[in-house]
Amino acid sequence: MNHALTQLQPYPFEKLRALLGSVTPAADKRAIALSIGEPKHESPAFVAKALADNLDKLAVYPSTLGLPALRQAIGQWCERRFKVPAGWLDAERHILPVNGTREALFAFTQAVVNRADDGLVVSPNPFYQIYEGAALLAGATPHYLPCLESNGFNPDFDAVPAEVWKRCQILFLCSPGNPTGALVPMDTLKKLIALADEHDFVIASDECYSELYFDEDAPPPGLLTACAELGRSDFARCVVFHSLSKRSNLPGLRSGFVAGDASIIKPFLLYRTYHGCAMPVQTQLASIAAWNDETHVRANRDQYRAKYDAVLDILQPVLDVKRPDGSFYLWAKVPGCDADFTRDLFEDQHVTVVPGSYLSREVDGVNPGAGRVRMALVAPLAECIEAAERIRTFLQAR
Repeated sequence: MNHALTQLQPYPFEKLRALLGSVTPAADKRAIALSIGEPKHESPAFVAKALADNLDKLAVYPSTLGLPALRQAIGQWCERRFKVPAGWLDAERHILPVNGTREALFAFTQAVVNRADDGLVVSPNPFYQIYEGAALLAGATPHYLPCLESNGFNPDFDAVPAEVWKRCQILFLCSPGNPTGALVPMDTLKKLIALADEHDFVIASDECYSELYFDEDAPPPGLLTACAELGRSDFARCVVFHSLSKRSNLPGLRSGFVAGDASIIKPFLLYRTYHGCAMPVQTQLASIAAWNDETHVRANRDQYRAKYDAVLDILQPVLDVKRPDGSFYLWAKVPGCDADFTRDLFEDQHVTVVPGSYLSREVDGVNPGAGRVRMALVAPLAECIEAAERIRTFLQAR
């Protein structure tokens, strides 16, 4: 067996099951889960219809590169959404469909990391656990940058030593962040691109929450936006990851894309050809329908806005919690130990959240997730309100 498997830590939800397995929740209260970030809003009917209408494509082998029509739809969406000049994104060279960002982030790391170079994979801390697991299994060393409230829950990139950048092979960004919901500012993106040029590393920007924001007149920028503003038409050293899971409430479709530097996409396509991860044709055709429509995405944001407004109105008088820049999470500061809080809340109110320390790593004696919990506002509005009221009752009793 691959000895690197022994370096993998239990997934946060395994830790959570072990934590909650020692207690029995209140029998008079139904379970409400604010733990797993699985969208619960209704999937678009027109996407389901497109999928059903093309079930005859089950008899067709898909290509790894994907249908030209899908790559064109993705490219046009990127132009509209991130203000990329028309023609910069070549559907043949700059875009690959993938089976969700989780699969793509892992595979990308295996393709990019050069095991012989004693490299680092640098990521925010707390972080999406795939970044760490992918780095370890690619033979790289994870390096964690704390995301503290004092810096807007973003890493302090100015504090990163030059020797870290010299060894860096991949810098993972997550904007809006999981679990903090923080956006990486445009000036910071441009600064990081300059660092990537200086030290020759790849920026892998995980933007799967990019369509969950609050101001319809000010959608958050992404790494492609920074490239456009810099006149960087080759997207050198820049790759973005997007998904229909959160944007379109389609987590089970397993559909997303990777786009950016053609000199990176080309060998990644070669890797994927051997990897055997082509997206089914019927899924591609359904995905075209989703990427070409924004009406359902705006309606999705409306539902999240309503939940944030209601939940924060209930919780802010009793809990240190703020509206994030984006995503569907609350990153709340809790009294005492975050694991104890999670366990006691579950036992007393049958509400499940995730301890922040489970989503981050201790570095130099500091775990930036300690003392916080992540709440995913994915349940229906009424359930989110009920959960917030139970949390308020729990805190008032303490």
